[in-house]
Amino acid sequence: MSKILDLMEKRAKAWQAAKNYLDTKSKDGMLSAEDAEVYDRMETDVVNMGKEVARLKRQEDLDRELAMATSKPIVEKPQAPIDEDAPSGLASKQYAKAFWKVMRSKNPGHEVLNALTIGTDTEGGYLVPDEFEHTLVKALEENNIFRQLADVITTASGDKKIPVVASHGSASWLEEGASVPESNEVFGQVSIGAFKLGTMIKISDELLNDSAFNIESYIAEEFGRRVGTKEEEAFFVGDGTGKPTGIFDVASNAEVSVTANSATAITFDEAMDLYYSLRSPYRKKAVFVMNEATVKAFRKLKDGNGQYLWQPSLTAETPDTILNRPIYTSSYIPALAAGIKGIGFGDLSYYWVADRQGRSFHRLNELFAVNGQVGFMSTQRVDGKLVLPEAFKILQMKTA
Repeated sequence: MSKILDLMEKRAKAWQAAKNYLDTKSKDGMLSAEDAEVYDRMETDVVNMGKEVARLKRQEDLDRELAMATSKPIVEKPQAPIDEDAPSGLASKQYAKAFWKVMRSKNPGHEVLNALTIGTDTEGGYLVPDEFEHTLVKALEENNIFRQLADVITTASGDKKIPVVASHGSASWLEEGASVPESNEVFGQVSIGAFKLGTMIKISDELLNDSAFNIESYIAEEFGRRVGTKEEEAFFVGDGTGKPTGIFDVASNAEVSVTANSATAITFDEAMDLYYSLRSPYRKKAVFVMNEATVKAFRKLKDGNGQYLWQPSLTAETPDTILNRPIYTSSYIPALAAGIKGIGFGDLSYYWVADRQGRSFHRLNELFAVNGQVGFMSTQRVDGKLVLPEAFKILQMKTA
């Protein structure tokens, strides 16, 4: 951790040096070609140090995971009484043991298959054990920034109807003896369904039979990476056809509150207009979301006191900020260009991600047998929608 903190402090000093250089060399807001080249190199160093901090954090998490004990000491007394409160169904140890025996074994015994009957889905696969599902969900969150910010709910089956207040009632001042007028809430409704998302991986027979190979960890991380990236893309820019409706898509009904005067650049006033276009109750938890390349446009913006809007994080696990609000970047949000919606600001807890409970796995024995491999296919059903459009505002670039 000390190495991470040292690097973050070094990054902050490098950014201060870049700002000082910009202030010294800038004339009427312009830099010469030579000075601009020097500043770009300084800014690139700041960006690269930020990436190194993220890499070190991932390495630290992996070291911590690998340092955990691989087995637990036996502390139970022989012939201990049966625990009636022990987890059952998909959460039971029996189910988890049977599940992973099927994943590793081509021909499991009938007693193993019988133990899995509680997890059989309608397509002939097996629902993942509860404990492993939590591992998968964690992997999805680590590979999908949107799940860290949105409100994730679990649905059993069918569409979920979400009541939403479309307009509020109000109170009135009354004369003595006057009746109280009616002022009702107006409710709308948002429907969240479930779109199917799946992927498949192949593992060699030799690797699968190697007891040292942690198949549980590998599947969780690889499926989490694949599914997480597709989810993140859909949650940001999905059109709602066969996939969730993205928050930047017109169907989300999120308001374009600011239109830039340029097709490729933004100004301080436009950044402030976007910030204050969001009502104050939502600003308390609001975040900026944009492409990594768009952050570069913010780094040169100053407020009326000459302070830069963008500030680097000085604390581990804390994002950089703009106007004291966190910034999150995604490669799926378009970079600044003519006519695109490139910057969002809002409280993303009002975007609901609905997981259909139960992810399923299929082991494909024969399909790749000629190559000495076994296929594993995973599917899940998920949807996502912005349930309260006024909680998220968008800055759109000028059309060329």
